[in-house]
Amino acid sequence: MSENVEDSSAPLIEHLAELRTRLIRSAVAFIVAMLFCFTFGSQLLDFLLKPIEETMRQLGDPNPAMQYTAPQEYFFTLVRLSMVFGLGLSFPIIGTQLWRFVAPGLYKNEKNAFLPFLLASPVMFLLGAGFAHYVVTPMAMKFFLGFADATSILGSVVPTDGVPVPVDPDAGIKINFNGKVNETLDITLKMIVAFGLCFQLPVLLSLMGKAGLVSSKGLASVRKYAVVGILVLAALVTPPDVITQVILFVVVFGLYEASIWLVYWIEKRREAKLKADGLWDEDIHGDGNFGVDDEETPPEDDGKAADE
Repeated sequence: MSENVEDSSAPLIEHLAELRTRLIRSAVAFIVAMLFCFTFGSQLLDFLLKPIEETMRQLGDPNPAMQYTAPQEYFFTLVRLSMVFGLGLSFPIIGTQLWRFVAPGLYKNEKNAFLPFLLASPVMFLLGAGFAHYVVTPMAMKFFLGFADATSILGSVVPTDGVPVPVDPDAGIKINFNGKVNETLDITLKMIVAFGLCFQLPVLLSLMGKAGLVSSKGLASVRKYAVVGILVLAALVTPPDVITQVILFVVVFGLYEASIWLVYWIEKRREAKLKADGLWDEDIHGDGNFGVDDEETPPEDDGKAADE
């Protein structure tokens, strides 16, 4: 008994040592990438604040400005920004270390199934982040700042000839927008992360379909519940404006529909392979009619996909 324990302990120690090595390499890659991004922190901040800058210019402010109210606020804003971009920059190395740790324990068919999804995940996240930054965030900024007129955004209006506008004692109190850097950045980063994660939906459902955990027929049968879930998600992760929530709902629901067809395509490929190998059994695998268009008919047997 003791010999068996000693024989089994060596591989465990080797795996732990390898895991430590992979984690150290990933941590070093992240720190180096974060320090590199910190050197360009101000440029990255300008890039993320571009939507609100353009919105303020459209509202009549020729020189948009932001502020910070604590001495350390700007520094820690750059640090947080560097961590986010550093994680994205170092993700290929971190993903490679993860793959090299997991891959030896996978069969060849499992490697072929998992690797494409590992590569597709960062691509879909970048697509979602880009959509949020270039489409959704500008619309959200226009919605929030659109409640104020141009003079409220500008504060004191100065014409192009440099002559100040005479003071009007009956004009009332001017309500100026003095945006804080960290608060504006919070909105932008939340939108980027929310849409980046939502764009992972096809990757996640396709991987689950590849593993036999979900089926296209099952996904189609719970479409009405997915609509409710997406509406709740849109209300939680987006600013409280209807336009942004509708955009997120339309995008995520479209990704859900695309996921159904991706899972259906995976099922058809599995069916074709099993039939070519002579392993297809209708008593086990069904008749091959996955019923993507049948919204209300639930799967006949929840265990069929797992048996495949």
